Amino acid sequence: MSISSSRGTDTTPITDLTPKRKIPSMCQHQPPCPTADSADREAALLVAHHPEQGWSLLCNGVLLFEDTGELLPDGRIIAPHRPVAMDVMTAA
Repeated sequence: MSISSSRGTDTTPITDLTPKRKIPSMCQHQPPCPTADSADREAALLVAHHPEQGWSLLCNGVLLFEDTGELLPDGRIIAPHRPVAMDVMTAA
């Protein structure tokens, strides 16, 4: 008696598990805010602000974190870009 297993090996190639979808623009006002790809993307208006969690959502889809890092709508990460500390001399 031969019992064949229903657990076959799927040989379908998996190329990308990330869903491909167009991200709609959340900015509906005029003039429109800078896009997520522009250098001044942080100038976009706030849609949601959660300081207790350390992040804000801008109308161009950028997640802005309190450490100045960013997560762009397409998944790219912008590392924190804090200003360089200047040594301050104090008078005695």
